[in-house]
Amino acid sequence: MAIRDADSRTVNNKPVYVASGIPRDGQRDVLGLRIAENEGAKFRLSVMNELKSRGAQDVPIAFVDGLKGGPQRLP
Repeated sequence: MAIRDADSRTVNNKPVYVASGIPRDGQRDVLGLRIAENEGAKFRLSVMNELKSRGAQDVPIAFVDGLKGGPQRLP
């Protein structure tokens, strides 16, 4: 996503991670948006650990875009 830097006023492409959840009642919630300097498994892990610390107990489905360090695709 194109992100404008507030200090330098330049526009750079940066990865944006969106965490959303749908509890059993069906209400969709955006749990957070995170902008990273680059893509990587460490950052994704930090996002998952933050969700866990905020009370997330189970993540039965995760959508990722095939980056290294993510789960393997189903055949």
